[in-house]
Amino acid sequence: MDASSERDGSSIKEVARQAGVSLGTVSNVLNRPEVVSEPTRQRVIEAIQKLGYVRNDSARQLRAGHSRTIAIVVLDVANPFFTDVVRGAEEAIDAAGAVAVVCNSGESAARERRHLDLLEEQRVKGVLITPVDDGRDSRLEQLVRRGTPVVLVDRGSGQRNRCSVAVDDVLGGQLAGAHLRELGHRRVAFVGGPIGIPQVADRRRGFAGIFPGDGEELRIVDTPNLSVAAGRRAGEEIADLPPADRPTAVFCANDLLALGVLQEMTLRGVRVPRDVAIVGYDDIDFAAAAAVPLSSIRQPREQLGRTAAQLLLEEANDPAHHEHRHVVFKPELVVRESTVRSPVPRRRARHAAISEVRPPP
Repeated sequence: MDASSERDGSSIKEVARQAGVSLGTVSNVLNRPEVVSEPTRQRVIEAIQKLGYVRNDSARQLRAGHSRTIAIVVLDVANPFFTDVVRGAEEAIDAAGAVAVVCNSGESAARERRHLDLLEEQRVKGVLITPVDDGRDSRLEQLVRRGTPVVLVDRGSGQRNRCSVAVDDVLGGQLAGAHLRELGHRRVAFVGGPIGIPQVADRRRGFAGIFPGDGEELRIVDTPNLSVAAGRRAGEEIADLPPADRPTAVFCANDLLALGVLQEMTLRGVRVPRDVAIVGYDDIDFAAAAAVPLSSIRQPREQLGRTAAQLLLEEANDPAHHEHRHVVFKPELVVRESTVRSPVPRRRARHAAISEVRPPP
């Protein structure tokens, strides 16, 4: 027995002695309180509080084969979109008596794999993840085969052995394109990257499906990531074009890119939306608070996280009866001054519509 185990054992003995009960009764109070009578349970609790005893849960978790920790692996912890997703997930995890730990992959597949290796060593209860790739990574498959529930967040999945929660990003791109086309824009640009991120590819595909038609031109401006800095560099590229060739509207793969483009246009004296209209994606809080409030494609960020956590908890707590599901939410266009100078006020939706809930194929 190591030193920490001896300390734990002596502490439990002290609690039992103080309460005048057996070690087994103390164990039941800690692990199965419903089998102990109320007066006895209260005596043990008072002894625990008086002695300041803090249980070491690691041994119990090791025997159970997993902990009460649920990992949330996100692409970019600095992106407010993921802050809101984590907030929603944490609400459900906390209500279930578990604890969330957040890992940042930084859009790096190698870093993501290191996180997953460490999380498996820690016997986490489950993993919520927005993977760098399409979610078919062999490391994720290995986790699932070994009995660790995995739910993909903000990513669809064709896998039969895991749940996913996503938004229809192709539809989101179409909504942005249709809005700009209705406003009369014919020379447009898509800003986003890397294209290997499935959300970026889907948003671009939906937008490109609207443009180009006859007399229309679509310019693609690739970015190395989805940051404000990358948006500013894309804005420089667009602003440096001759006015006759410059797009009159820009759709960005997320709001951070759109804010960067907006900053650069403002610095260059390019008027938004008169000279260039801008649409973002995610509808983070900063979108409405920008100097020129951004039109954006709204995702139900907290609802994404909450739904994903609920699916994972269902599987972790009752794997024998759990049915894997793919939940897909519909995005919503929110019109602000970056595309229309006097937009019609819109009421904020309390809950996003679910376009479909389907079992894996």
